[in-house]
Amino acid sequence: MLDQGAPPHDRTATAPASPGVAARLMRRKPVERLVAEGGQGEGGSLRRSLGLWQLTMISIGATLGTGIFVVLGEAVPKAGPAVTLSFVIAGLTALFSALSYAELAGTIPVSGSSYSYAYATMGELIAWVCGWCLLLEYGVSVAAVAVGWGEYLNELLSGTIGVTIPKAFANPPGVDGGVFNLPALIVVILAMVFLLGGAKESARANTIMVSVKIAALILFCAIGFMGFKSGNYSHFMPLGMAGVSGAGATLFFSYIGFDAASTAGEEAKDAQRDLPRAIMLSLVIVTALYVLVAAVAVGAKPWRSFNDSEATLAQIMKDVTGQSFWGTLLAFCAVIAIASVVLTVLYGQTRILFAMSRDGLVPKIFARVHPKTGAPRANTVIVSLFCGVLAAAIPLGQLADATSIGTLFAFALVNVAVVVLRRTRPHMKRTFRVPLSPVLPALGFAFCVWMMGSLSTVTWMVFGVWMAVGLVFYFVYGYRRSRLATGDGLAVTAEK
Repeated sequence: MLDQGAPPHDRTATAPASPGVAARLMRRKPVERLVAEGGQGEGGSLRRSLGLWQLTMISIGATLGTGIFVVLGEAVPKAGPAVTLSFVIAGLTALFSALSYAELAGTIPVSGSSYSYAYATMGELIAWVCGWCLLLEYGVSVAAVAVGWGEYLNELLSGTIGVTIPKAFANPPGVDGGVFNLPALIVVILAMVFLLGGAKESARANTIMVSVKIAALILFCAIGFMGFKSGNYSHFMPLGMAGVSGAGATLFFSYIGFDAASTAGEEAKDAQRDLPRAIMLSLVIVTALYVLVAAVAVGAKPWRSFNDSEATLAQIMKDVTGQSFWGTLLAFCAVIAIASVVLTVLYGQTRILFAMSRDGLVPKIFARVHPKTGAPRANTVIVSLFCGVLAAAIPLGQLADATSIGTLFAFALVNVAVVVLRRTRPHMKRTFRVPLSPVLPALGFAFCVWMMGSLSTVTWMVFGVWMAVGLVFYFVYGYRRSRLATGDGLAVTAEK
């Protein structure tokens, strides 16, 4: 601050010098400014049209996808009947980070999710790294899930009308005779069309798709229960607690996506009230469904008979009823389930880019909002085409694990951000507070770091290259074009 009583010539002499590079890298964006800018884009604004149920469905849509349809075949051999306990452990692990997301989503109800939370608490460079991680997570996730959609579509067409998509157009180049994965591109384009109609229309379509897959899992439980044999639980934990925890680590990634509602912070009708509720409610619903499906599956089929097969649930339904119709039905539901994941994850990526563009860290085109629909059209088209071509033309292989490392890194930062904001802004209004802070956020951070350490060397190499590219882009483009680089933004370094 300048001395208000100093003569004019003294004021000039004592004017503070421009902040150094380190200070500019650590500049924070005040929460009040983040919230005040909420919804505003180039040429228009996002529309607050989403209620609690729609927000909850967005998170469920992003979480409840291929995982439950394929994960049991991999997890049951590790834990035996105690796989139900593994789901609970994985859910509790996710809960630590979910609590932190809930507090920050209610305190900072904006579109950027963990990127915006980091910007308000840890500074611009950390926010950029977080946002860059999210772009990797969401982009690769959309592409990987779209590839899985094509596989289930082929299975559905084969079981209903006897048609199989030629391998040349059902796989990416170099994979089983593939040239161009057309179904993967198609599902991304379909999601793009819904998103261009606006958040409300996209949320309505997602709600229908989520309802279908929840109904399918409940139907599985009803049919599977008819073949339930209590003897299958006679040795509940045959592989000990080590097997239970090992399966829990595998199952954790079935919970990734519960944070999707936080990307809708500027399109929620009552963000501070509904975002924390949506995040927690979605996690509870998903965990309950996972545990119920696992309990019925193990009760209907001896655990030693499970194998790493994508058709585990369909096979159980066929064994119980003696009819192959159920495999076709499950394939149809999987097509719907995966399509909703593509829609909600693509939605999340466009909103994160919207927030980064508004802050000046990426080109302005990503923050342009169409005045009629309230959707960032150019953003949606660019992201969709990029992800669609990535899925159709590039074999992802192990690169799909990049989804996990990007997610865990963002989760870890959110747990840190909660503690930092509690210390720097203790009197700020919070509609939800993490209990036992900082203990639970610390546990959330520790679990994320532990799981990141269990990922493969290839995944870490991809992550390192991606981070290097991101830092080059930031220093070449974002560092100088950041809106906080102007005089009115420098005051954030002294935020109290």
